[in-house]
Amino acid sequence: MTVHIEKDGEVTVITLDRPDVRNAVDSEHARALYQAFLAFDADDSAKVAVFHGANGHFCAGWDLQFGAKMLREAQGGESAVFAELEFQAQDRNPAGPMGPSRLLLSKPVIAAVSGAAVAGGMELALWCDMRVMEDDAYFGVYCRRFGVPLIDGGTVRLPRLVGMGHAMDLILTGRKVEAAEALQIGLCNRVVPRGTAREAALALAQQLAAFPQKTMLADRQSAYTQWDLPLPQALKQEWDGGRECLGEGLQGAARFAGGQGRHGKF
Repeated sequence: MTVHIEKDGEVTVITLDRPDVRNAVDSEHARALYQAFLAFDADDSAKVAVFHGANGHFCAGWDLQFGAKMLREAQGGESAVFAELEFQAQDRNPAGPMGPSRLLLSKPVIAAVSGAAVAGGMELALWCDMRVMEDDAYFGVYCRRFGVPLIDGGTVRLPRLVGMGHAMDLILTGRKVEAAEALQIGLCNRVVPRGTAREAALALAQQLAAFPQKTMLADRQSAYTQWDLPLPQALKQEWDGGRECLGEGLQGAARFAGGQGRHGKF
């Protein structure tokens, strides 16, 4: 199987490994990624995941050669292909064409981006909570040139992440976005030297795993679910989630009073 799962203490590393197609995803590998991330979310011993692409590339998107083969072999033509990719909104854990892209997990995922993270691969990176990017890696809506739409969250997550102006530039032109620009516009969170994204993402994941989890996860959930709520409802939702963590916060206050974590020290 070309989706590998490794455990590093409380961190799960999920690696996509299809070197012959720059880690492009077909239906088989989309399902494997989907199942891998559901398994991570259900694993009580795992606190953070790192999503990594092997062999120098994160993911080149949907495997267009496989898509063309689907179309040639489908008995019902395009409609049969569309049916396989249909979004079932009523599903508790809906799958996307790229696999996990329609899931809202209960725990963070950090993308370790090397080489190409384009088209659907860019959408997978946008799905993650954070992106650690190597200095020669790049993003891009490269599917623009072939008329393939963004259907794994790209038109939703990209404007929320970088703002409408930057998002329209990238969505409409499909141009290449290198690491320095990605950092400048907020498309990635860290830029690291070539070949070190996995190591840096692991270090970041271990930092997150060391925090009091209940509070961090409640804050994360509130940030994701507040978008379409009026301000009073969003603030109440934040309070409802945070109220369940006040005990953890009081314990942290006691540690601070005892001398831990002063002057911003973690």
